[in-house]
Amino acid sequence: MAISLNTNLHQPSLSCGTKLYSGLRLQSPCLFATGRPNLSADFYSRVNKSLQCGTRNCKPTRSRVGMMPIGTPRVPYRVPGEGTWQWVDIWNALYRERVIFIGQHIDEEFSNQILATMLYLDSIDDNKRLYFYINGPGGDLTPSLAIYDTMQSLKSPVGTHCVGYAYNLAGFLLAAGEKGNRFAMPLSRIALQSPAGAARGQADDIRNEANELLRIRDYLFSELAKNTGQPVEKINKDLSRMKRFNAQEALEYGLIDRVVRPPRIKADAPRKDAGTGLG
Repeated sequence: MAISLNTNLHQPSLSCGTKLYSGLRLQSPCLFATGRPNLSADFYSRVNKSLQCGTRNCKPTRSRVGMMPIGTPRVPYRVPGEGTWQWVDIWNALYRERVIFIGQHIDEEFSNQILATMLYLDSIDDNKRLYFYINGPGGDLTPSLAIYDTMQSLKSPVGTHCVGYAYNLAGFLLAAGEKGNRFAMPLSRIALQSPAGAARGQADDIRNEANELLRIRDYLFSELAKNTGQPVEKINKDLSRMKRFNAQEALEYGLIDRVVRPPRIKADAPRKDAGTGLG
């Protein structure tokens, strides 16, 4: 059975003087191609209907896109003091609100990005607090220590917030936040252990690497004792193997200052999502 395809092109009746809305900016219809062989006439009619007015007195409207964006989400953001809006990726928008996400393995490249962002935000306003939102496995020793040292050297206070899990050096950074501004969600998990490493080469080289690792371990434990209020001896014993904490245990240990719990909804209070089918 033969199947015939209709390849007739639909020519949208738009003049170059007409202004159309696309996103948040006015666009000219001359930017649209007049003939597209892979698009049907029905599609063009729907696009034209959403972009242009059918009557003389109506205003241009924008159609809503009901699909998830591909790649990094973009959100509208207005720079303080300016009246115009612009589309920026979600991470850029959060950076401008002084929120920094640590949600991946901390290596040299990621650490340098965090350091540059921290230094820039501190140079803009050193009185406003920065916020670290942590949901990651930790990372390499030296890049993580670079973030820690920068946190301590900034004039801006740095609050920390665990929103999932903070393992190893990510947990160390969580405890390094400003006292009184270290938070965790109720189901957060924190895990700490003594730093580990590997070395190859001659016996003297291996011994030097081991001594350096022990020196860094003692430094980490002393800083952790200062941030949690626990004795160094207890931390040394607890972290000889990986020690895991839930949010309440982390609070009792001194790693955080408060467990963030959602406000309880009263039974007789009307729900905001009532009638929306969202539960």
